[in-house]
Amino acid sequence: MSGFKAFILKGNLIEIATGLIMALAFAAVVSTFTEWLTGLLPVSDDFFSGEVGSFGAFLNALISFLIMGTVVYFFIVLPYTKARERFFPTEEAGAAPDVALLEEIRDLLRARGGAV
Repeated sequence: MSGFKAFILKGNLIEIATGLIMALAFAAVVSTFTEWLTGLLPVSDDFFSGEVGSFGAFLNALISFLIMGTVVYFFIVLPYTKARERFFPTEEAGAAPDVALLEEIRDLLRARGGAV
């Protein structure tokens, strides 16, 4: 069971799934916007002879995208982030080993009275 927990929380599975969900929802927004926009273009010499695409369908897709983003954030991303912090806390970022060594040399030179 701990292997599965590590697979779910340490891997990029949740990030990839969330990205895929949001990309598919955004694809619907783009396709309905494109249908609406191309419906505005003239199909003959007369500008108003073309059938206008449904702006309502575009707004519906946009609102659905925003609702989907809210649901994904509050029910997937937020719990995932809290679970990952709880089960796999990040280590404190310390100084790199070479920087720590240089700081130690600097402190030793200061202690000996050298000019630094």
